[in-house]
Amino acid sequence: MTMDDATAIREQVATEALLDVRRQAWLPTAEGLDPASEALAVLRGAQPHRVLEVGCGTGEFAARLVAALPDAEVLAVDLSERMVDLASRRGIDARVADLHHLPFPAGHVEAAAAMWMLHHLDDVPAGIAALRRVLAPGGVLVAVTHGAGHVASLRSEAGGAPVDLPFSSENGEALLRGSFEAVVRHDFATRAVFGDHAAALAYLRAGLEDAPAATGSTTWDLPYFEGAREETGQVTLFIAS
Repeated sequence: MTMDDATAIREQVATEALLDVRRQAWLPTAEGLDPASEALAVLRGAQPHRVLEVGCGTGEFAARLVAALPDAEVLAVDLSERMVDLASRRGIDARVADLHHLPFPAGHVEAAAAMWMLHHLDDVPAGIAALRRVLAPGGVLVAVTHGAGHVASLRSEAGGAPVDLPFSSENGEALLRGSFEAVVRHDFATRAVFGDHAAALAYLRAGLEDAPAATGSTTWDLPYFEGAREETGQVTLFIAS
């Protein structure tokens, strides 16, 4: 399975369990910066009348949008019926939809968010173009993703390679410039804290990537270590307009 295998992604996000395992490990940077909060600040500053989040998951970020933009209409889509149900329970106008076939007319929103989701697409340029289509002239897109240095030492110790994503810190700007004139990036060294070996292993096994073939296993394995462990993340926030 690869990170852009749409069928596998639907299976993985049929419930929120694996997402929770991944999300709970992460803390802001040493300076206290959180990529999601920084993305939210950009969207608040855009003062949109209507904003769309694609790949909304459980609706956590969309709910923050509602709180930050009380006068705006917040829309959300996700491939997973379960995720849409959970987002709807938060009061979000959420619906099941594929980014490649968004059920909105051209120029329908003034702002859009793609939080750690563009790397799941089987055709990233087409997905970005779809977002450009539904954005009004002068609209803004925030897109957050990982880079090759994300939990690199943990992955290496488990026999894995650096993160290699279809939309990443390394290639995201070039991909966005295929549809947007201006792209700004902000990089964050976030921190993952694992209470023990079991927590770190559970994090690896909750990912969408295959276990490294070099280990000869169908699941991730990790040499045992004592105590807690902190890993560094590589996260990039792209702002496209």
